[in-house]
Amino acid sequence: MSNDPFSMDTKEGLNDADPVRRAQIQSNLPFPKRFYKVVTVVERDGQFAIELDGKRVKTPARQDLLLPSRALAQMIADEFAAQDKDIIPAQMPVTRLANTAIDGIVTDPQVVLEDVLRFASSDMLCYRAGSPERLVNRQTELWDPIVDWAASDLGARFVLAEGVMYVEQPRETLAALGVHLGQFKDAFAVAALHTITTLTGSAILALAVAKGRISGDDAWKLAHVDEDWTIEQWGGDAEAAARRALREREMVAAVKVLEAISI
Repeated sequence: MSNDPFSMDTKEGLNDADPVRRAQIQSNLPFPKRFYKVVTVVERDGQFAIELDGKRVKTPARQDLLLPSRALAQMIADEFAAQDKDIIPAQMPVTRLANTAIDGIVTDPQVVLEDVLRFASSDMLCYRAGSPERLVNRQTELWDPIVDWAASDLGARFVLAEGVMYVEQPRETLAALGVHLGQFKDAFAVAALHTITTLTGSAILALAVAKGRISGDDAWKLAHVDEDWTIEQWGGDAEAAARRALREREMVAAVKVLEAISI
């Protein structure tokens, strides 16, 4: 590791072809012990930076960690301030997402948006249970309004399927969704949208959150209809619950980022 406390060995991350995966690997490399006392947000040419004891924070790829809003910068500053003896990346989801945006998305957001569109081609909301009837009814009650919203507001009419057998979505549907995805130019918004999509398994839910149709909490509940049904029938698992809690933290962070950059 460099003598500069803000730099990390990024060779492992830089070898990955996927820009988002590359940035995520970099963000998970070992951090130093907490070495700072004071965390501040400073404005720089209309953007906002984080300083630790007066020293500017950089991304894992050694770029300036510059944020488009004070609200977003303050969230990252709060994450740094909350660290104890060790700086633990898993406890800093907003910082990790910002690093991903700067190191992995700014130069080519279209690649990431195309990945979101690939999720839409097999969107979780389109695959329905054949039984039991109560689960079928629950999926219909909770998921249909969002699918209907995609058809009416986005012009994207999805085909539903029973079971897990792949069903091809119409080209017109994906093209319509692609138009709406193309409206997201900001790298931080794209990073948040991609995170919500991968965590929920649904590009429809991600767009519904980004466009204000539903809240992040509602999207999270809708994404876990099947899992919650299984828990109701058979009980939960402590390890699975812990993993879900970590994913939910990432989800909350992504939604907060969307809100912060829209202020």
